[in-house]
Amino acid sequence: MEKKETFGELIRFGIVGTTSAAIHYAIYWVLQHWINVNIAYTIGYLLSFLVNYYLTAHFTFHEKASAKNGIGFSGAHLVNYLLHIVLLNFFLWLGLSNEVAPFAVLAIAVPTNFILVRFVFKHFRRS
Repeated sequence: MEKKETFGELIRFGIVGTTSAAIHYAIYWVLQHWINVNIAYTIGYLLSFLVNYYLTAHFTFHEKASAKNGIGFSGAHLVNYLLHIVLLNFFLWLGLSNEVAPFAVLAIAVPTNFILVRFVFKHFRRS
């Protein structure tokens, strides 16, 4: 049962992640034309974070939003955000364009984020 449950969570995480990434990228894409890419990326990340938390709790893991999982989710996303910013700047330094670099970031950050967020929701469910 655990493998089936994990697979379902992974599929739902993908749906939520795609939705959140689309929101994040759309906000970033618009703002990066007028402000610093790091600031644009951060604003997009913060706004998509709010949608992501709600959908992750209710849709991905079928949990109620709570202070416990909210704090854990925020901590996981702080690590994720720092990974995003470091990777974004690394890929920009390598010469990827402002429009393409976020996709390279996602290829690395999404699997990492799934592991962190799944731990938070599974750990706090048992606590």
